[in-house]
Amino acid sequence: MSLLIVGSVAFDAIETPFGKTDKIIGGAASYIALAASNFTQNTKLVAVVGEDFPQEFIADLQSKGVSTEGLQIKKGEKSFFWSGKYHTDMNTRDTLVTELNVLADFDPIIPESYQDCEYLMLGNLTPKVQQTVIQRLKKRPKLIVMDTMNFWMEIALDDLKETLKMVDVLTINDEEARLLSGEYSLVKAAVKIQEMGPKYLIIKKGENGALLFSGKDVFFAPALPLEEVFDPTGAGDTFAGGFIGYLAKTGDISFENMKTAIIYGSAMASFCVEKFGTERLVNLKADEMQSRINVFRNLVKFNMASV
Repeated sequence: MSLLIVGSVAFDAIETPFGKTDKIIGGAASYIALAASNFTQNTKLVAVVGEDFPQEFIADLQSKGVSTEGLQIKKGEKSFFWSGKYHTDMNTRDTLVTELNVLADFDPIIPESYQDCEYLMLGNLTPKVQQTVIQRLKKRPKLIVMDTMNFWMEIALDDLKETLKMVDVLTINDEEARLLSGEYSLVKAAVKIQEMGPKYLIIKKGENGALLFSGKDVFFAPALPLEEVFDPTGAGDTFAGGFIGYLAKTGDISFENMKTAIIYGSAMASFCVEKFGTERLVNLKADEMQSRINVFRNLVKFNMASV
């Protein structure tokens, strides 16, 4: 099943308690595509980079079956750049530098060969750009998944609400769910957000796992306890890539199958945080992924005697 990913491909510079990097590969679409490529070899990318972006990473994506026909390379311009520093708890961070560069006027062009996509993953971009992508598809995909962030809730709420009416699944973290809904209880927040449009809602809780809501149905998936977390940047996008990649592979968008997809997404995210940037995902092997899925299975497996 074909999967279209639209988002940022960029540079990051990261500092955590475990070390720091110079410019490395980042961007939501980079993480999503690398994660999804473990499940489907029919993945298509729409993004924009500057002339400064390394061809080596583009080749890495192509080697994993990701089509880069929709990757715009702007001559004489620079790629999006973000720099941040994480606090000791690794859950909070300070943004040090944000340079939009080519992303400032990103116009997502959908190649004709992408028009048959059955699954669409909208990475974190302006709500208007996300709307434009959906409108430019000649046929509505079987499933549209969307990520967003608190920044758009604060400066573009009306546009965001319009976009929410157009998607099937929204994935946000717990802080963003509370901000968007005005509710502290995540259960109440889920009810309000689903009334805005999405039939399904995923609330990511970092090291505390993730929740999947659909109407009155709720599923919780734990995060894998890790001895060390080197870099949480991109973990949420990697989660989304694993989730949508698994759904595209199986072709099943039922709530029950989404529960399994959540586990695969969580497993992919657990790899992402083990190294800085995309390094771990680029070198991930299929047997490693299956081994980690087995660890997740054992993490939640138990026998209950009747009382």
